[in-house]
Amino acid sequence: MHFLPTMKSASLPSPRVEPELREAAESVLQDGETLSGFIAASLRETIQRRRVRAEFVARGLASREEAKRTG
Repeated sequence: MHFLPTMKSASLPSPRVEPELREAAESVLQDGETLSGFIAASLRETIQRRRVRAEFVARGLASREEAKRTG
């Protein structure tokens, strides 16, 4: 039998936020969702969005340079 190695979880620093922000986050949690799960999902989505944006900008800059080069 082959077993996949288990991924160890890591902790992030606990962010200090205004009570209103925490209350707002808690108010939109879905059934069974935890605040920690919500924060982790938000972090994943933000990382993905920033990667996509960085790739978009890089393609745009490369396209601009190619246009300058080829006229």
